[in-house]
Amino acid sequence: MTDPATLLPAPLAPGLTEAELAAVEARYGFRFAADHRALLGAALPVGRGFPDWRNGDPEELRDRLGWPVAGVLFDVEHGGFWYPGWGPRPVGTADALAVARGELRAAPPLVPIYSHRYLPGVGGPAGHPVLSMHQTDIVVYGADLARYLRAEFGGVDPAEASAGARPTVPFWSELVG
Repeated sequence: MTDPATLLPAPLAPGLTEAELAAVEARYGFRFAADHRALLGAALPVGRGFPDWRNGDPEELRDRLGWPVAGVLFDVEHGGFWYPGWGPRPVGTADALAVARGELRAAPPLVPIYSHRYLPGVGGPAGHPVLSMHQTDIVVYGADLARYLRAEFGGVDPAEASAGARPTVPFWSELVG
C-alpha cells in the first residue's frame, strides 16, 4: 500500500516534532487525531491549500480553524438554517445568531487538512472520517485520513474512499448529508 504522504501534491518540509505538535495544539485549542499527528510528524505539506502549522500566519490559521463555525453562522443568517438540537429558532436574526454562536462554542473543533477538508480536533485514535465543509453542506470525503488522501490526490473514487465511514464527532456528524 502506498504511503499516503507520497500522494501529496505539495512540497514537503520536515515533519513537526512532538514539541511543535504540542505547541500548535496548545496555541489553537485542539488536539490532532493520531493519524493526522503521524502524518504531520512524518512530513509537513507546505503548498497551496495546506495549513502551514510551523511557519503559517497565526491569523490565517485561526481563520481556517474558524471557517466551519463561520459557515454555519452564515447559513443561520442568510439561509434559514437552524439545528433542531438548539431548541426553537428565535424570531430575530440577531437573536438567532447569538444563540447559534453560544451553541457552537460547545461543538468540537475541526482542523483543516487541505482546502475545505477537515478532521475533528478532538485527539484520540486514528479513524475519524474526513469532512468536506462548505457552510452546512457537509459530506464525508474519506472514511479516514489515509483513504481521504487517496481520494483527493491518488485517483480513488471518493464514494469508495468514504464507504463504511462512521460518524465520530458530535454536532458536525449530524450535519453530514
